[in-house]
Amino acid sequence: VALTLTGAVERHFDVTLVRPSGASGARIRLLLAFHDTTAQRRADSMRADFVANVSHEMRTPLTTLLGFTETLRGAAKDDPPARERFLAIMHAEALRMTRLVQDLLSLSRIEAGEHSAPTERVALGPVIVGVVDALAPQARAKSIAIAVDIPADLPPAIGDADQLAQVFQNLVDNAIKYGRPESTVRIAAQRSNRGGAGGFVAVAVADQGEGIGREHLPRLTERFYRVDAGRSRLLGGTGLGLAIVKHIVNRHRGALTIDSEPGSGSVFTVHLPAAEG
Repeated sequence: VALTLTGAVERHFDVTLVRPSGASGARIRLLLAFHDTTAQRRADSMRADFVANVSHEMRTPLTTLLGFTETLRGAAKDDPPARERFLAIMHAEALRMTRLVQDLLSLSRIEAGEHSAPTERVALGPVIVGVVDALAPQARAKSIAIAVDIPADLPPAIGDADQLAQVFQNLVDNAIKYGRPESTVRIAAQRSNRGGAGGFVAVAVADQGEGIGREHLPRLTERFYRVDAGRSRLLGGTGLGLAIVKHIVNRHRGALTIDSEPGSGSVFTVHLPAAEG
């Protein structure tokens, strides 16, 4: 019998009912054997998703590359201005495919280890500041300011520092991409009452962008779901950033909440178990 346990992370088991040999009479005993098939099920699902999603997402850039390659070998062969323009487009499409493959591989690695929660103590301040420093040039290019508010007494989180950096990198990157020019991206950390007073820490990333309709919010963390597919691709998005965030947060036994309305910007809040003491 197949058994699925739902929760922040689904677990799958094959359950077998065994009657020991020699058992008889009124005190017959039965044994239940549980075989954890979570890793196998995830691997099978990831393989199927990988093939389906990659074939769909790569069709457009591959078609573009093939089309411009044929043009460069023909009509534009002796047209230097056209050649430079087409090569720039081909380079951008190749970079897009590279980002897509990198995100798919990252998501696969995260999902494969999602059933194993991290156990280390991570000071969130340095992680967030490192992300902000890395994205500062991108923010300056859009005249966007980044304001960070991290209290000195914020407890560390239980987590994986590299994966948490990836979470905040994706959230702040999105806030810059979709924020209005000359606006401010605000990052605020505090103790969270989720799961009991002081049991969690919360980090909120707020932008001053166009906002998102409430009908889209439940699906934002699905793979390749985009509110505006054309704009997302134009800005270099792969459609996997929030899916990566969701699965990392699930691995940390935390939660991701999203609050947004058209015209009012968006707030993405990550809740992580605190490491007290």
